[in-house]
Amino acid sequence: MIKEATSVVQAMAPARRAGMPIPGPVALALGAALIAWAGSAEAGRSCEDRPLTADVMAKGLNLAARTAKALDAEFQKNGTQVVLLARQGQDLSKYDLKYSHYGWAYRTPAGPWRVAHKLNECGTASGHIYRQGLGEFFLDDMWRYEAAIQIPTPAVQQALLKFLSAPTVLRLQNEPYSMVSYVWSSKYQQSNQWATETLAAAMEPAAIQNRAQAQAWLQSKGYEPSALIIRAFSRLGGRMTAANIAFDDHPNEKRFASRIETVTVDSVTQWLQRTQLASAVRTVQ
Repeated sequence: MIKEATSVVQAMAPARRAGMPIPGPVALALGAALIAWAGSAEAGRSCEDRPLTADVMAKGLNLAARTAKALDAEFQKNGTQVVLLARQGQDLSKYDLKYSHYGWAYRTPAGPWRVAHKLNECGTASGHIYRQGLGEFFLDDMWRYEAAIQIPTPAVQQALLKFLSAPTVLRLQNEPYSMVSYVWSSKYQQSNQWATETLAAAMEPAAIQNRAQAQAWLQSKGYEPSALIIRAFSRLGGRMTAANIAFDDHPNEKRFASRIETVTVDSVTQWLQRTQLASAVRTVQ
């Protein structure tokens, strides 16, 4: 099932009733793409049970408005309709990583941009696919309010646009979720893994019908995951205290060497640029 966004009117009504200031230019920029904040889903975020403050809302919506402006300008200049869109929901600097989560942002025929991405249901080992507006994508307490945009080649954009706007967007969805799922396994699937495997399926829609085929395509194109050094004590603590963390899909020789290979935003953007499937990353602050 794909979870869709609500209208801007529905999204903003609770904030107005609570007396939260909603910046006018932000609302105009987002239009119907804005969705009500849903604290029950996360990916690349802390997933802490905290109320959404007016300050956090304003920062998120302002970043969404600046991102919408940048994407609209790119569409007007170059006809860009699909981009990789990433956010910094957590501080991953100890792993030499900058961005925590990405999805595919695409322009709808009506004009607003939507983001197709996978989110974990907080406190569970399940993940689902969402189509959301830019407002919802950034409407949380980010580690840093900075977006990353990477523009695929026209051919890649056309393949993704057709795939994302149809039921095929669910082809490689796997509900069992682990935020450190092994890159070449189909047991679990984290958010960045879904987006990357979906790229593979979009590029070869007839040949790629399952995750194993998508992973084989990625290997053939030279994709290399990030290797996170996570010691045994940290692995044990994570597995015992969080439903959305598992390590049993990783090969024993890698796991016992504390080498956790998983799909990250940084590894994907570097690979896309290296293989000339997309441009260099640009940022929006």
